[in-house]
Amino acid sequence: MPVNLKGKSFLTLMDFSKDEIYYLLDLAADLKAKKRAGIRGNALQGKNIALLFEKASTRTRCAFTVACIDEGAHPEFLGKNDIHLGGKEDVKDTARVLGRMFDGIEYRGFKQSMVEELAEYAGVPVWNGLTDVDHPTQILADFLTIQENFGRILKGLRLVYCGDGRNNMSNALMIGCAKLGMHYVIASPASLFPEAALLEQCRTIAAASGGSVTVFEDPFEAVKGADAVYTDVWVSMGEEEKKKEREALLRPYQVSMDLMKASGKDETIFLHCLPAVKEQEVTEEVFEAPFSKVFDEAENRMHTIKAVMVATIGNQ
Repeated sequence: MPVNLKGKSFLTLMDFSKDEIYYLLDLAADLKAKKRAGIRGNALQGKNIALLFEKASTRTRCAFTVACIDEGAHPEFLGKNDIHLGGKEDVKDTARVLGRMFDGIEYRGFKQSMVEELAEYAGVPVWNGLTDVDHPTQILADFLTIQENFGRILKGLRLVYCGDGRNNMSNALMIGCAKLGMHYVIASPASLFPEAALLEQCRTIAAASGGSVTVFEDPFEAVKGADAVYTDVWVSMGEEEKKKEREALLRPYQVSMDLMKASGKDETIFLHCLPAVKEQEVTEEVFEAPFSKVFDEAENRMHTIKAVMVATIGNQ
């Protein structure tokens, strides 16, 4: 059955099937090949895209902007001081106004409920550029990077995440891996294990897809057999007051060369969504090693975000 995502919002990979995720990855790979060949597209010609940012951004903002322009769309950046989102004006009112002027809306901010409310009332597709609990566009970039190293089918691969096991990156990776039948492993202090309900939901999905979700406190035990080792900053945006506490708690989970070698595989790759705080969650040696694919990931944000926009509002 052919995949048709026209008009669909992209809020979380929980809303997408295995076939739909692979469709987006295949489309991203095709769009990447065309860009590398110097072929500009027109799939978004005549489209106007609103980019709503409550949080600062490098990769997400640049990826959406360049992706829009590559395919002929006009991106309009709206920062937290530019509009009245959730302040002077209700979210649903802002959504209904923007939905009458734009063909698609990207939101990067704090509450998942905010992006969900935008999608409910806008009348046009809304794309989640990051919230406190999810980061689905990043996961597409991660999966495209893994495909480029291990082949198209991701089922059965073992991805190990070291660090804060209940942050937005770990949540999003867990959902994505469960959907595709991958083996997702979290190495984290017990106090930072994933939220119980989401963990059980993902384990149920993984059981049906042929994957698994496991949690370890010992990072060296967790990384055994890893195809990819992933980490993220220890202190997320908005949690700066917890910096010293997090650094002390997560120090044993730093991705070092010894930890990478503990996978027991020569082909294990290192991934990071960036920005990285080197010598905290990852050593400089690992970050700069040939097996580090972090800048492939960063580039792939653009290609996968382009795929999401083309699939949901494109001139097909």
